[in-house]
Amino acid sequence: MNTRIDHDWHTERMKRRILVIYTGGTIGMQSTDKGYLPMAGFHDLVAQQLKTGAVDKLPKFDVIECSQLIDSANLTPTDWTQIGQLLAIHWQDYDGFVVLHGTDTMAYTASALSFILQGIDKPVILTGSQIPLLELRNDAQDNLITALLLAANYDIPEVCIYFNGRLLRGNRSSKIQSAGFDAFDSPNFPWLARVGIHIDLQQSLLLERKVPSLLIPEFDAEAVAIVQTYPGMTARPVEAMVDDTSVRGLILQTYGSGNPPDANKALIQTLQRASDRGIAVLNITQCSQGKVSQGAYATGATLNRIGVVPGADMTLEAAFAKMHYLLSQSLGVDAIRDALQRPLCGELTR
Repeated sequence: MNTRIDHDWHTERMKRRILVIYTGGTIGMQSTDKGYLPMAGFHDLVAQQLKTGAVDKLPKFDVIECSQLIDSANLTPTDWTQIGQLLAIHWQDYDGFVVLHGTDTMAYTASALSFILQGIDKPVILTGSQIPLLELRNDAQDNLITALLLAANYDIPEVCIYFNGRLLRGNRSSKIQSAGFDAFDSPNFPWLARVGIHIDLQQSLLLERKVPSLLIPEFDAEAVAIVQTYPGMTARPVEAMVDDTSVRGLILQTYGSGNPPDANKALIQTLQRASDRGIAVLNITQCSQGKVSQGAYATGATLNRIGVVPGADMTLEAAFAKMHYLLSQSLGVDAIRDALQRPLCGELTR
């Protein structure tokens, strides 16, 4: 399934060993007449690009290249399981991990891995690039080298995204730029580190170091649906989701501090029916900053009455991944509703 390539260009002084998992994404793509596409042989490209005069300062690392490389726009929750399994298989053999991933859904995968690997005692750092490593001018090499150095030289016991000088908690991250090098930010949580001339790690922000269970769950890709409120919306799309027996979790993106169009009686009745049917309904804000205060306005209080769970300041990516994770744990709906409101690995502020 995977190809493992060992790189022994590094001095024996470097004691920590890092595993790089290449899943696909722009960082390893090549230009074709159809646009950028994933290319095989990424390990050879890395070997060529990193043979510099400073290579002896890099940690010792190995590369695993997944046999089925994906454009991250095609990511499904099943891919989270496969990445998690790769990490679990090699967990005891390495001191840190770098996961190379496409930017479009990187924040979803970082969020999912944060729940799958709760309590980790080693760094897992996702990175990628906006321009492929193969191109003369690119952001790929700096992101890769810095992610390797962070994973090897710093005690960071959580899943993170490193991109363009920012180390971010994975489940607090969102892609905010489609073309800029500063593609990611964490609007409701400080950066874990700022990387410039020096690496300024905010140790006090890091999660507590524990020992993960490494029990990697299987995910049902159809179990979670998302609906966003908009002016003049009808209840029909939500009715279709609620009537779909495969849907067990519904994420509602409402206005401002968590306000739905409560004058839309059919919509509220449909959400009530979802709650009564045992679907966990989670309310998050459409705003990139701030949190849901369900009940600050009468419209939001309506959701409290029908059993909709307020999602605090979770990103959409974290909410989606957390719902999937909780549904994979064979919990009852009341336990899921309770856990959605509690921080499991730093994904929300109470």
